[in-house]
Amino acid sequence: MSNQITRWNPLREMSAMQSALDRMFEDTWRPFFEVTSLNNLALDVDETDKAYIVVTELPGVKADNIEVKLDGDQLMINAEIPERIVSEEGTRSLLRERRYGQMSRRVRLPMPVDEEHIEAVYENGVLTLTLPKSEAAQPRTIPVKISQSK
Repeated sequence: MSNQITRWNPLREMSAMQSALDRMFEDTWRPFFEVTSLNNLALDVDETDKAYIVVTELPGVKADNIEVKLDGDQLMINAEIPERIVSEEGTRSLLRERRYGQMSRRVRLPMPVDEEHIEAVYENGVLTLTLPKSEAAQPRTIPVKISQSK
C-alpha cells in the first residue's frame, strides 16, 4: 500500500462544494417547476386595433382534441396530448421528456370580443386564434365640427 501525498487546493474544494450545492438546488426545485408548468400551455397574445391574436404550440395534437371556449371575458384553451406508447417487445424507455396528458390555459381578455367572428386555425402544430374586438371596444375617430357662431 503506497501513501501518496496530495497537495491541498482550496479552489478545487470550493468548486466541488459549489457543484454539490447546485445539484441539491436543482433536484429540490425541479419537481415544483415541472408540476406547475407541465399542464399550462405557453401562449403568445398580441393586440391590434381590431383584434387579439393568441398563438400556442400543440405539437402532435389532433384538431379533434383541441377545445376553445369563450365565457364572458375568459378565453379557455384545452388540449389533450396523447402519450406515445412503446409496444415493441424488447424496447424500453431511457428518457421521457415530452409532455402528454391534459393541457389547458385560461386568460382574461381586457375588452369584449365579437364572438360571431372568432377564427381558430390549426396548422403544423400551431393554434392561432383571432378574436376580433367588439365594435364598441374598437378605437374610433371623432370628427371635429366647426362651430357656426353669430
